[in-house]
Amino acid sequence: QVQLVESGGGLAQPGGSLRLSCTASGFTFSNYAMSWARQAPGKGLEWVSGIYNNGKNTYSADSVKGRFTISRDNAKNTMYLQMNSLKPEDTALYYCTKDQDGWLTGGYDYWGQGTQVTVSS
Repeated sequence: QVQLVESGGGLAQPGGSLRLSCTASGFTFSNYAMSWARQAPGKGLEWVSGIYNNGKNTYSADSVKGRFTISRDNAKNTMYLQMNSLKPEDTALYYCTKDQDGWLTGGYDYWGQGTQVTVSS
């Protein structure tokens, strides 16, 4: 069965960095686009960043552009989110999601359990 397992969350200071990982199994990872989404306390779900199956096309929300970098290693069935210059407003539960096709359709059919990121001094 499809499994998406996030890791790498934790506590970081403002201006600090964290690297999230999402390890996938149960499907042909290299065939599908993937995304990161997040949900801050008391707020709705926010799409953060997405990457095509080939790893060459990436897109990010304006709120993280220039600070977060999405990437993937299809040989390792793993997607990453490098988060730099973290801000307190980046505090959220971060989810890994699988798209239904090789490009970003916005149709996510599987989600991980999430990894908590807290940015605080």
